[in-house]
Amino acid sequence: MLFNSIDFAIFLPIVFAIYWFVVSKNLKLQNLLIVAASYVFYGWWDWRFLSLIFFSTLVDFSVGRALRGTEDEGKRKALLWVSIAVNLGFLGFFKYFNFFVDNFVAAFSLLGTEISATSLSIILPVGISFYTFQTLSYTIDVYRKKLDATDDFIAFSAFVSFFPQLVAGPIERATNLLPQFFKKRTFDYDRAVDGGRQILWGLFKKMVIADNCAEYANLIFNNSAEQSGSMLVLGALFFTFQIYGDFSGYSDIAIGTARLFGFDMKKNFAFPYFSRDIAEFWRRWHISLSTWFRDYLYIPLGGSRGGTWMKVRNTFAIFIVSGFWHGANWTFIIWGALNALYFLPLLLTNNNRRNMEVVAKGKLLPTFRELGGIGMTFGLTVFAWIFFRANSLTHAFEYIGGIFSPSLFSLPKLGTMDGAITTLILIGGFLLVEWYGREYEHALERLKNSSSTFAKYAITYTVIVLIVIFMSSSEQDFIYFQF
Repeated sequence: MLFNSIDFAIFLPIVFAIYWFVVSKNLKLQNLLIVAASYVFYGWWDWRFLSLIFFSTLVDFSVGRALRGTEDEGKRKALLWVSIAVNLGFLGFFKYFNFFVDNFVAAFSLLGTEISATSLSIILPVGISFYTFQTLSYTIDVYRKKLDATDDFIAFSAFVSFFPQLVAGPIERATNLLPQFFKKRTFDYDRAVDGGRQILWGLFKKMVIADNCAEYANLIFNNSAEQSGSMLVLGALFFTFQIYGDFSGYSDIAIGTARLFGFDMKKNFAFPYFSRDIAEFWRRWHISLSTWFRDYLYIPLGGSRGGTWMKVRNTFAIFIVSGFWHGANWTFIIWGALNALYFLPLLLTNNNRRNMEVVAKGKLLPTFRELGGIGMTFGLTVFAWIFFRANSLTHAFEYIGGIFSPSLFSLPKLGTMDGAITTLILIGGFLLVEWYGREYEHALERLKNSSSTFAKYAITYTVIVLIVIFMSSSEQDFIYFQF
C-alpha cells in the first residue's frame, strides 16, 4: 500500500479510529491491531510474502528467548548465526542470487571458459532490506546483552512489522522501538498535530518535488546520448532532488504516522544537502542505515581505532557494503566506493567530526566559508548520484563523458520539457523552507512555535494547494521500494 494512495487515505483513519476509540484501554489489543494493520498494509502489495515476515519474526523471537536461556558462549554464537543466516539468507536469495550467477558466468567467460547457468525470475519482496536489518538489530543486541529478550510475541511482531516504516524505513533499533510496545500510550493532541504536519511535508516532498523531478530525470537519463552536457548536468540535479524528496518524504510520512499512534521514531534525514563536508552529509543522510552499519559492521571491524590501513579498509568496507545493500548492480558498489574516497581525506586528517552542529545555527545566512563547503559537498554528491541512477557502469561513464564535453557550456534546452522551469522554481522554494526549518526535526515543525495562527494556517493550506496542483495524475511508487 502506498502512502500517496487513496487506499492509504482510507486505511489510516480507520486504523487510527479503532486504535484510539475502541482498543485504547488495552495495550495488548493495541499491539494486536498494529500487527493486523501492518500485515494488511504489506499484504496489499503481495500477500504471499507475508510468510517471509512471519518466519523471520518467529525465528528471531525464538533465538532471542534461547539466547536469554543460556550463558554458554558457543551456543550463544551458534544461535546468533542462525538469526544472521536466516535473515541474510532470505535477503541474499531474493536480492542477489541473479547478480552472483551472472557475474560468476562473466568471470569464467573472461578466462576463456564458457559455462551455462540459469538466472531465476525472482520477485524482490518490498522492504526486505529494511525489516531484515531491523529484526537483526534485536538478536544482535540481545546477544550483546544490551537488550532483554521478550516473551511477548505480539509486541515483537508489532515491532518487526510496524506498518509506518515497514517497507522503506527508518530502520529502527530494537533498543528504541521495541520497549515502546510495552508502555501505555495515551493520545497527545499536540504530538498528533505535529505528526500531521510532518506527514503533510513528506507528501509535499514526494508528490510535488520528487515525482516532478523524476519525470525530467528519467527523460534525460533514458535519452542521455542525445543530450548536451548542460542538459546532463540538469538531469543529475533533477535526480538529486528526486531521490531526496522521495526517500526523505517517505521517512517523514512514516515518522509522522508513528507519532499519530504514540510512537517516537528516530530521525532519518537531517537536511543533508546543507552539509559542509561529506562526513557531515553521511551523518545526515539515511541516518538509520548509516548508524546501523557503523554499530554492527564498522565498529566490530575496529572502526578508526587502528592504523591507517585499518581505517582505509574499514571505511571502504562500510561504504561498499552500504552501496551493495541498495541493489545488485555494480553501479551501487562504485557509488559506495566513490563516497569512501570522498570520506577518507577527512578521516585521515581527523576532520571528519569538524561540522557537528547545524550550519549557521541561530543565524539567517551561512558564512562564505560555510557556503563554499555546502557547494563543494553538494557538487560531489550530485556527481556520485550519477552512478546510483545509471543503468550500468557503461551508461554512467558515457553520461559523465557527455557532461565533460564542449556542450557543457551551452544553455540547457528547457523549452523541450514542459514544466521543467516550474519544477526548478518549486525546488528553489522547497530549499528555502528547508533552510528556514533546518534546526528542527522537520521543516514545518517550526510552525508549532509560531504565535501567528494566520501563518500556521496560511503555510499549511499553501502546501496542501501545491500538492493538489502539482501531484501526478497516477500514484507513483517510492524509489526505495526497489531496494
